[in-house]
Amino acid sequence: MNHDIYLDANATSPVLPGALAAAVEAMGANYGNPSSSHAAGLRAKAILDATRARARRVLGAGPGRLLFTSGATEGIHTAVLSALCAVRDRRAAGDVCGDLLLYGATEHKAVPESLAHWNRLLGTGLTLRALPVDADGRHRMDVLRELAPRAAMICTMAANNETGVISDLDAIARVLKDLGSRAYWLVDCVQALGKLPLNLADTRIDYAPFSGHKLYAPKGIGMLYVRDGAPYTPLITGGGQEGGQRSGTENMAGIAALGAVLKALEDGETFRNHDQLSAMRARVTHALREAFPGIVFNAPFKHALPTTINFAVPGLPARELLDLFDAAGVRVSAGSACSAAKAAPSYVLEAMGVPDWQASGAVRLSFGPLADEAFIDAACARIRRCGQVVRSAPFASSATLAGQAGVARFSSDGRHGWLVFDQEAGECVAIDPPLALADRIADAIRRQGLRLTAALATVDDAEGAAARVALRAALGMDGAVPGPFGWPAQATDDADDALEVGHQCLRRLPGSDANRAAYLLDAPRLAFVGDLAGYSLDTSGVPADAILCHRADVDGSAWTRPGAAAVDGEQQLQPDALERFLRNHGDALLVDVREAFEADAGALHLFGREARNLPLSRLAEHLGDLLAAPARPLVFICRSGNRSARAALCLQRLGHPQAWTVVGGIALAG
Repeated sequence: MNHDIYLDANATSPVLPGALAAAVEAMGANYGNPSSSHAAGLRAKAILDATRARARRVLGAGPGRLLFTSGATEGIHTAVLSALCAVRDRRAAGDVCGDLLLYGATEHKAVPESLAHWNRLLGTGLTLRALPVDADGRHRMDVLRELAPRAAMICTMAANNETGVISDLDAIARVLKDLGSRAYWLVDCVQALGKLPLNLADTRIDYAPFSGHKLYAPKGIGMLYVRDGAPYTPLITGGGQEGGQRSGTENMAGIAALGAVLKALEDGETFRNHDQLSAMRARVTHALREAFPGIVFNAPFKHALPTTINFAVPGLPARELLDLFDAAGVRVSAGSACSAAKAAPSYVLEAMGVPDWQASGAVRLSFGPLADEAFIDAACARIRRCGQVVRSAPFASSATLAGQAGVARFSSDGRHGWLVFDQEAGECVAIDPPLALADRIADAIRRQGLRLTAALATVDDAEGAAARVALRAALGMDGAVPGPFGWPAQATDDADDALEVGHQCLRRLPGSDANRAAYLLDAPRLAFVGDLAGYSLDTSGVPADAILCHRADVDGSAWTRPGAAAVDGEQQLQPDALERFLRNHGDALLVDVREAFEADAGALHLFGREARNLPLSRLAEHLGDLLAAPARPLVFICRSGNRSARAALCLQRLGHPQAWTVVGGIALAG
């Protein structure tokens, strides 16, 4: 791909060219300290004052405080500290303040974490309580009416960062007014800036934090609005900057850049309006529906920002969707960027009561109000390309079954299952299918038109038996599994105890007993031996050239070899050294270990070399060939460097001295 299509603006945005220029000028010609009284300092102070004045107008801050922070998290902490200090003082004076810290169930984690932190440090002893949301993701007003009289502080958000759902702040304000609530009210306005009308001084809101990098300013600059009369306690004290409200020399480059963004907002000519953005969303969702006909959108558009689209696709896990989009040069995310690395369903969607598969399979697509028609055209084209790839291999994991015959690995949390298949014969055999992946394996088998002839186990345990029953049931077969290990009695030959899978032959190894079993595939030479820990199976019958395939990681790998040497860590190539390495090793093989559907979405070429695609899930059947040429350097690469590191370490442990991984993968090397 010649350039990225960046659709993760809710995580962060590119910097507006005018903002970049303003930051450079602040670091260059206007480098003075705004606290200095000489000319250079006065020029810097003029930028500071002008940006604050513009922020007041854009936010409708009126007489309220408006201070610059490092970002929204600092603003949230400052607001919570201020409110809880006031609560502590009021209680000490005999005032009734309530016993709850109430926060929206879909709030950014910075809010409940800040509440818990300061509640503990200040010893206020309040109880944190999540305010539930309805199926549309909006706060439950009936529960708010019930709990508001007990609330010392209430924290909600203007618009959700994962779903784009817009809170009904007017309804919340009416409830608080009707009940005469004296609770302090914080509204996270991070996603609202530039997307929703704001006139804060006319609201009941006490605190409103903002973050510049969500709207084309750099990271490290934010703002906090504090209503006139609301309590305030500085989070940072020292030299008295920001009128004593937030000490520390101001981030003048960030403030100048934020000022340029605010100027663009105030001028009203740079950013798209709500109707234009809604039309763009309609085009993108149309492309998504064309690409993924079964798509489900996780939040109603009528209550959401037009720049945020949260969706899930039946049969396509979020991880595979992210890999597919990333391979096509489309940058999206799963939920919040702050928690994307955690393999867990979206707590936001769980709070909305969506089905588990939607919460765990959710993908967030977001663009900013700077988007134009050409950008949306390109985004829609890439999305449709992703749909074409999926249609060519209807289920992403079934792309691992490409080719006439082979062995595919299905993995989940360090557990591995294996599928020996032959497309021409239309047959396959599953070995140690993980219970969590039974439906996915069944889907891959079904979509490829294969017939499961056996579901085998290497260990006779309850989980394995349940997995094999589930796999057979998902394929519409009799749930009964023959024998403790699933070996079909009618397939056994007294001479060699063999099971044919098309042109491949699978044999039971000698030494199998009542507790363990192992199987040898003749070509490629793979031995499926289950778990080696405490293994009693006699592996002396395993050919020396066979690769041992496990049902659980052994030293972080799914494969080993009898007598394999220990290796401390994989050999690494830094991205800036890759070109030189390939130039110095003309015979090096560049191996792309992404799945086939990723390679179809975006083939990999680096420094004039076309990578050979050997998906990690299919690497087992290629290990013998790779090991047969130990003098040829192998350079493994993937999207982020994680899968390529596992491949390189595996080859090293199997005895290849020239197996390398590219640190950071395509993201850094491409």
